This record gives sequence, C-alpha cells and structure tokens, in this order.
Amino acid sequence: MTDTSAPGREPDPAAPLGVAVVGAGYWGPNLVRNFQSSPRFRLRWLCDLDVARAQRVLGGYSTVRATSDYAAVLADPSVDAVAVATPAGTHLDIALAALRAGKHVLVEKPLAATYADGARLVAEAEERGLTLMCDHTYCYTPAVGRIRELVRSGELGEIHFVDSIRINLGLVQKDIDVMWDLAPHDLSILDFILPDNVEPVAVAAHGADPIGAGQACVAYLTLQLNTGAIAHVHVNWLSPVKVRTTMVGGAKRTLIWDDLNPAQRVAIFDRGVDLAAPQEIGADERRDMLISYRSGDMIAPAIGEKEALRSMVDEFADAIRERRAPLTDGRAGLRVLDILEAASRSLEFRGAVVGLRAGR
Repeated sequence: MTDTSAPGREPDPAAPLGVAVVGAGYWGPNLVRNFQSSPRFRLRWLCDLDVARAQRVLGGYSTVRATSDYAAVLADPSVDAVAVATPAGTHLDIALAALRAGKHVLVEKPLAATYADGARLVAEAEERGLTLMCDHTYCYTPAVGRIRELVRSGELGEIHFVDSIRINLGLVQKDIDVMWDLAPHDLSILDFILPDNVEPVAVAAHGADPIGAGQACVAYLTLQLNTGAIAHVHVNWLSPVKVRTTMVGGAKRTLIWDDLNPAQRVAIFDRGVDLAAPQEIGADERRDMLISYRSGDMIAPAIGEKEALRSMVDEFADAIRERRAPLTDGRAGLRVLDILEAASRSLEFRGAVVGLRAGR
C-alpha cells in the first residue's frame, strides 16, 4: 500500500471512522450490527435499492440514514469507508466508484465476479493509496487464527496435505455452482494459513449435477502445492448432514479442526508415519526403506470465543489507521478468484489440471 492520505479525506485519528454499508440483504445486516457495536466506526448510511428493507434492518429508532442513492453516500465527506455486501456481479462497479471517491473499501467474498474485475479493484486501490479488504470471514475466527499460528510456527512440521470438507443440505443457487458458493471459504482459509513460501500452483476439479439444477451441486477440488504437497476441498449442497472439518497434516503433527464441535474445535495429534532409511540407498532400493508408525499424545488447545466479524471489523480499522495491507487484502481475494476460475476451466475439461498464476 501507498500513502492513504490521498485523495480521500484524512481521518481524525481520535474520531471513529465513518462507514457506509451497501446492501441490506443476507449479509448486510451482520455488517451493520458489527459496525454499530464497534467504537472504531460510526455507521453513517445503509444503502439498498429497497429503502424499506434498509429501514427495517436499522430499526425505528436508528439515526443512521437509509437510502437508495449511492451517489449521495459517496458524496458525504463524513464517510471514510464503504462496505459492500451485494451480489458478486455488482462488486466491481460499486467498489470501483467508492475507491474513485477516495473511500476505503471492504468487499464480501468473492472479491469480484472474475479475476480481471478483481485485478482492476486491486490496481485502483493501490494507485490511490486506499485500503481494499476482502471479508474472508472464517479467517477471523479464533480457531483459524490459532491454526495459522501453528502452521506458520512450524509446530506441525512441513505441510504434507490439507483436506477440507464443507457439506450440507444447502440452498441450491441459481446463478453460481456449489464451487463458487462454498469453496471460497476453504480456499481463503488455505491461503491464510499457509506459510508465505508455500502456495498452490495448479488445480483439478470434478463436479456433478445429479438433480439437474443446471450447475454442479457436488464438487471436488484438488490443488497441487509448490512443495509437492496436496490440498483437497469437498463442497456439496446435497448432503443430508452438515460437516465442517479441515485436516492439516504435517511432518511432525496433524491438526483437525471441527467447526461444529464447540467443545473441541481444534485437536493436534502426535501421530503419523515416519520413514527411515539406510544412509546410502539407491532408487531401486526404496522398497527396503523402513516405515515406522508414531502414536503419541492428542492435545486440544483452548480456543477462545469471539465473533469473527467483530475481529474482521477491527482489522479493517487497524489497516486504515496504520496504512498497511489488511490480513485478507485485495490480493488475497485475487488468489482465491484465480483458483476458482482455474477450477471452472478444469470442470469444463472433465478434471484437467489447470495451472495457476504465480506469486502470492
């Protein structure tokens, strides 16, 4: 990021940041609640095409203004930042207008409908020295924050595999497939926890539409990492049971995160396979290698409880104030879009391996 003082209004460091939320549908009310409860922000506007819906979200006694006039929101000098909670296809126009008006921008996942659109937003924000943040909500849960620490500290050892399952009897979307609906969560978590020198380099995807919905309702993504490790994501709208688990296997330990188990969200297992070999061994002698199985303790670290959106809102404020890139910045959103677009191409070619753009 560059200097965030231009061209937007320089926020008073002692005053809350003025913010407007655009979109009063499914996710907008959650943002409204968290911005209103944060001392770091002052919610100025809730903008929606349906003003009556926006007024219902705000309640009868709110002093926050409801409007359908987005131009009026952007013209308000008390608005330092805009949070976009509208369909992905509208993200480019709404976020671009906000950046050009000198506002910092928070965008719901995915960052945009296409990689090209997302790249335009990133370039605009960087050119103007403004904060562009993607609300990858799960990255701000206490559990994922702890997993990031464990992976990046080396406590698990070199990462061998990641396996993520996100399945339930979900709402079948009309405009996007299950991959674009659910996988952004898992892909953003993967991007968040991996060390800086580890990244996906290719993806293969398989999907099915057994109910004739018009797009894949079940999908499997397999990602190749630059270290030779593998990551796998299973998403499904048709499962009769809800499962939210991620397994991160390392050379030293393996971690399991069960998001639906509040009593033990994260468990670390000192169990695995060790490979021992003679000092000198040829390629033809690999069958003589000695395999040993390690069965040590299981540890369940204490994980605090804090609403992810509250932590996300705090990070947005800190990034603006400190003039730094947020943990889930626009480029993190771009990396997720890169994988999603490559996975869509792979689906078209029946699981062909598709390379990703290089660089984190």
